[in-house]
Amino acid sequence: MVKFLLVAIVVALAIWLLRGRRRRPDQESRPVPPPQDMVGCAHCGIHFPRGEGVVAGERQFCSEAHREQFRPPR
Repeated sequence: MVKFLLVAIVVALAIWLLRGRRRRPDQESRPVPPPQDMVGCAHCGIHFPRGEGVVAGERQFCSEAHREQFRPPR
């Protein structure tokens, strides 16, 4: 009886390990988005990906609020 239980545990462990290995390639095959250029906010200077900002003319801002608050140097 003990031998049967031990064999059942070993078989269950082997199945569990094989299933885990089959799932890993699926997770790794997800496409990785290409890197984006980092730009600095003209108002506060924080750096953020170019695609996440707000553009006003030639200047980049991290948020709409900073675009509205910006006052160019004189």
